[in-house]
Amino acid sequence: MVLCDVCGQALPAEAAARRRLPLCRRRPRCPLCLAAAAPGCDELRRHLEKAHPESGPPGSSRPGAPLECPFCGEAAGRELEEHVRERHGHLLGAPGTDTGNGEQLYECPMCGLTCTDIQILEEHVNLHLEEHSFSEGGHIRDLELAQQLQTEEDKWQRSEEEKREREEFKKLQRQYGLDNSGGYKQQFLKNMEREVDRGRMQPFEYHKRKADMMESLAFGIDDGKTKTSGIIEALCKYYQNENKDVRHVWLSAGVDHFHSSLGDRGWGCGYRNFQMLLSSLLQNSLYRDCLTDTTLIPSIPKIQSMIEDAWREGFDPHGASHFNNRLHGSKAWIGACEIYSLLTSLRMKCQIIDFHKPTGPMGTHPRLFEWVLHYYSTDNGGGAKVVCTSKPPIYLQHQGHSRTVVGIEEKKNRSLCLLLFDPGCSSQEMQKLLKQNSDGTNLKLLRKFMGSLKEKQYQIVAVDGVLSLEEKAARCRASQVLTSEKIP
Repeated sequence: MVLCDVCGQALPAEAAARRRLPLCRRRPRCPLCLAAAAPGCDELRRHLEKAHPESGPPGSSRPGAPLECPFCGEAAGRELEEHVRERHGHLLGAPGTDTGNGEQLYECPMCGLTCTDIQILEEHVNLHLEEHSFSEGGHIRDLELAQQLQTEEDKWQRSEEEKREREEFKKLQRQYGLDNSGGYKQQFLKNMEREVDRGRMQPFEYHKRKADMMESLAFGIDDGKTKTSGIIEALCKYYQNENKDVRHVWLSAGVDHFHSSLGDRGWGCGYRNFQMLLSSLLQNSLYRDCLTDTTLIPSIPKIQSMIEDAWREGFDPHGASHFNNRLHGSKAWIGACEIYSLLTSLRMKCQIIDFHKPTGPMGTHPRLFEWVLHYYSTDNGGGAKVVCTSKPPIYLQHQGHSRTVVGIEEKKNRSLCLLLFDPGCSSQEMQKLLKQNSDGTNLKLLRKFMGSLKEKQYQIVAVDGVLSLEEKAARCRASQVLTSEKIP
C-alpha cells in the first residue's frame, strides 16, 4: 500500500502505479482547466488553441504567436514538451480518468491521490503547499534558533575566559607586589597592628618600633635589626678544625646576613640579598672606593629608588617597562636583572649568567656547581684545606626566591656542596652558627647539595672588578639589547 507523503491517505492502486512512472510517461493536463491531454506537445497545443482561444498562449497578445510555457511564460516553440518536462515536470499530474458513468477522476500532482472533484483536488494540493511552507519555515526558525544559541554560548564563554584572565592577572599582581596595595611602610605598620591585636606586641613597643622605622626610612638607611655579622669568620675557624669528610672549602669575603622583617616578609628576598652582597663590597677597599655615595646599607625603599635611578640612566629599559618604571612604594619582587642593573650603575663589574635548563640527572644542575667552584677557586688554589677568598658572594636567583652563595665545599668523594645565606632564615637561627658545635649540625642551615637545587632554571649575578666611566656607559648601551649570557 502506498501512502501520501504529506497527508498519509492511502493511494488507489492505479494512482500508486502511475506515481511510480517516470515523468516522461505521465500524461500532462492543461494548466488552465486541468483537463486531461493526450501525450505529446502537439495534443496539448491543439487543446489550448481550441479550448482557450480567447486567452491565446500565455504571455502572448495575439493568436498564432509562438507557444510560451504555461507555467513560466518563457517562449518554448516546438520544444515546449521538453521544456515542461525539464523545468516543471514536478507540476504535471496524471490525466483525469473516466469512471465509466461519466464521473471524472483527478490525480494529485504531488502524491498521486485520486479525487472526484476539481475543488477537492485544489484544497488537497493547498494542504501540500501549506505543509511544505510550514516545514521550510520551521527549519529556518530552528536554524536561526540554533545559531542564536551558539552565539550566546560563544559570548558567555568569551566572557568567562576574560573574567578568568582578569582574576589571574590580579592574582599575579598581588603575588609580585604590583597591586598598588602599598609598600614596605604600609606592610610594616599593618603587621605590627596585627601583632598588637593578637597580644604579641605591647602598644608602647608598637609606637617605639614605628618611630624607629620612620627614622630609618627618612634617612634611607637600614636599621640593622635583621643583621647578623661574623658568620664567615666563624665558618673559617670551624672548617680548620673539622676533618671528617670535607676535602676543601672556599669561602667568600666577609658578608653580613640580613633576613626579612615585618615590612618585606613574602616579597623582599631580592632586596635582602642585595644588602648581603653590598655589605661584602663595602668591606673591600677595591669596591668601597666606587661606593662613596653608599657607605651604609640602604633600606629597602631606598634600594627601590636606586633601581629606578639606574633605569633613568638607561639600564634595562625592557625590565623597567615591566614595572612601569616604578618600584618605590610597592611590594614588587625583583630578580637578577634588577640586581645587575643596580650594581652596574654603581660601577661594579659584574655578569649575569643563566643556567636555563638542568644539565644533570634527575633535574640537577652540575654546571652551576662547577661554575661556582671555578669562581671561588681561580687564583685561590694551593693545597690549603680552607681558603678564605677576597671574592664577593654570588647572588643566586630561581623562580619565586633568591639566596646568596657564600662558599662551596668539596667533599672527599669529590662531590660539591654550596653554602647559602637565605633571607628567610631568622637572626636567631643564624646566630647559632657563631657558636658552632663540634659535629657541625648547624651547618644544615647553609649546606645545599646538588640534589637540593632542582629548579628548572637558575640565574646568578657575580661581581668581579670595577668599571671605568666609559665601560659603564658601554654596559648601559649593551643592557638595552642583551643582559644575560646563557650556559648551554
